[in-house]
Amino acid sequence: MHTISNYQNFFLHYLEELQLVKSPENLYKPMDYILQLGGKRLRPVLVLMTAEIFDTPYQKALDAALAVETFHNFSLVHDDIMDDAPLRRGQQTVHEKWDINTGILSGDAMLIKAYQLFENYDGPVFKELAILFSKTAIEVCEGQQFDMDFETRKDVTISEYLKMIEYKTAVLVGAAMKMGAIIANTSAESKKAVYDFGRLLGIAFQLQDDYLDAFGDPKTFGKQVGGDIIENKKTYLYLKAIEKASNQDKEQLLQLFATQPNNPAEKISIAKKIFEKTGAAQLTKEAIADYTKEAFESLKLLKINEEKKKILRTFGTQLMNRNV
Repeated sequence: MHTISNYQNFFLHYLEELQLVKSPENLYKPMDYILQLGGKRLRPVLVLMTAEIFDTPYQKALDAALAVETFHNFSLVHDDIMDDAPLRRGQQTVHEKWDINTGILSGDAMLIKAYQLFENYDGPVFKELAILFSKTAIEVCEGQQFDMDFETRKDVTISEYLKMIEYKTAVLVGAAMKMGAIIANTSAESKKAVYDFGRLLGIAFQLQDDYLDAFGDPKTFGKQVGGDIIENKKTYLYLKAIEKASNQDKEQLLQLFATQPNNPAEKISIAKKIFEKTGAAQLTKEAIADYTKEAFESLKLLKINEEKKKILRTFGTQLMNRNV
């Protein structure tokens, strides 16, 4: 087994070896730009790590790792267009650096490239990877639509929100881990257990992302802090605040999230104060810990040695202690 840093470097080296920029440049340069922007490389690392957890060399999983990362970044390009986001990982978003049409087309090409990478696997492995990827891709789209729908609804429930983040974010984390298990040709039970570990960790990850969106440091977070508040997104923070707020605070929050602000900074400040006053901020941190613990419970079903389980637990713990 290797360290997380090793897997990140293996993946980056593989990415650097590929010739992504070719003609027409205005299609491929934006693809290369978003893939080179950095980020945590969470999903490709999980593909490589899981393959080796099940005693398969990480090299066999590099194409699947790149497919997952390419798909993830395709979704970010299109999400940024939908959200009219100016920054991604502290840099200009693709549609800001080029234009909206270029962002749409380059994103489309990234989705196709992701599918092409699975063609490097033969027979049953290709089929199982493709089936999992198609299921995951449509769930991600469903999650994005739920997210968009929630912006104009006043009756979003916490269970609906959790389903949305499961589809939009967590299923891709679970799929990344299951892909490593598929390539390693492990048992169906292990494939499911490692998928559940990734899915539950993915929910915790998104809850953490939502928390950091409000309370993170803009220098390390890489995105506009308070973006979810400006866009009226019904996050766990918001829903818990609504649930716990006094009538006065609830009414203020409802009004705040029903309009587009003339003064975004003021809207963010008011919302954060209510999140803290109602205990929603603390409850969100507790939910992050609960989902992380549940993810660790699923490791008990994996027939691997304790040292390998420790590696997965360490990864999960580090992920939940992040500030970016």
